[in-house]
Amino acid sequence: MKRAPLLVALFLAAMALRPQLVGIGPLLPSVQEDLGVTHAVAGLLGTIPVLCMGVFAPPASFLSGRVGSRRAIAAALGLIGTFGVARAIAPGVVGVIALTFPIGIGMGLAGAILPVEVKERFGDRPGFATGVYTAGITIGAAIAAAVAVPLAHAANGWRTPLLVFGIVSTGLAVLWLWLTRSEPRHVRVELRPLRLPFRSPLAWRLVAAFFFMSSVFYGLNAWLPDAYVERGWSEGSAGALLAVLNVTTIPCGFFVAWAADHWGSRRLWLAGAAALQLLGLLGIVLFPAAGWAWAVVLGIAIGPLFPLTMTLPLDAAERPAQVAALAGMMLGLGYTLSASSPLLLGALRDLSGGFEAVLWALVGLAAALVVVDSSFSPARLAAGRSAAPLHGST
Repeated sequence: MKRAPLLVALFLAAMALRPQLVGIGPLLPSVQEDLGVTHAVAGLLGTIPVLCMGVFAPPASFLSGRVGSRRAIAAALGLIGTFGVARAIAPGVVGVIALTFPIGIGMGLAGAILPVEVKERFGDRPGFATGVYTAGITIGAAIAAAVAVPLAHAANGWRTPLLVFGIVSTGLAVLWLWLTRSEPRHVRVELRPLRLPFRSPLAWRLVAAFFFMSSVFYGLNAWLPDAYVERGWSEGSAGALLAVLNVTTIPCGFFVAWAADHWGSRRLWLAGAAALQLLGLLGIVLFPAAGWAWAVVLGIAIGPLFPLTMTLPLDAAERPAQVAALAGMMLGLGYTLSASSPLLLGALRDLSGGFEAVLWALVGLAAALVVVDSSFSPARLAAGRSAAPLHGST
């Protein structure tokens, strides 16, 4: 099929992958009040999707090989949309939490299949294509963060934004099927899944990079608005602060993902973005009154981190199946380990009685990311190709 419609399809599909997660962050104070739960329990609404994204990343490539990426991604988007609607109308806390699991499963399946699609269709321009679909992810997240509180206020409740997100995700699943309708008929792949490269130092470095990056991102999206509400900001202003952060990531992420294919090394771009993120978090802790400025700084830093990190498996492997193994390990373990971030940070808030300790914990995670991202080099990524995983059992 032509590549332009596929780029549009990848972008639109990616837009559905974060609203149900990022959009709930600004709503957590209302959710806690309505359902009568602690910060730790509310943190489960951020922990569960990230955990599912980790657990279901490794088998995603196997599912794609069996039914085809087109059907697999459509099914994943259908899970996000259908159960997003169901969660919005669930009457109690048990139903709300339980229905978060299938939403996370959909996110995990779709997110892990997209890098394989890029390797297959855009092997000559992986940074650009990765930038396109990660731009879709960040735009979806930014829109959700921006409209969540206004929708809740307009409809007098936090459930309405989640209902809207679910309906839109269902519509994006339909658009995905329509835009990819000319894709060749899938030929079922009978190859066994690749062995994940557990013995590869580079693979574990990728896991560490993704873990620290993801822990900071989801920790911020879950608790930054609540931290500023605690400092006296209104829910609307605190939610807008998160929206500014996510909106800023869009042009920065797309531009740097493109620039990294043309200038400098991946390590330079990654380490620079990680250092800027650390600066922004220190600013929020030490000079919180300048919240709007620090949100912009964090957006500039976070925007490039996700697409550049997602491109690393493409740099370290040659064949799509090898990319699937590296990406599956990076996403699977990275998301699984970072899933505890919203929950543990919420528990830390309950124990400490304030968000100061939570923000310092995020500073520590950001500092660790600087160290890991500074360790990547073209030589080490090239060495990853020579240690490519072989066929075998998982």
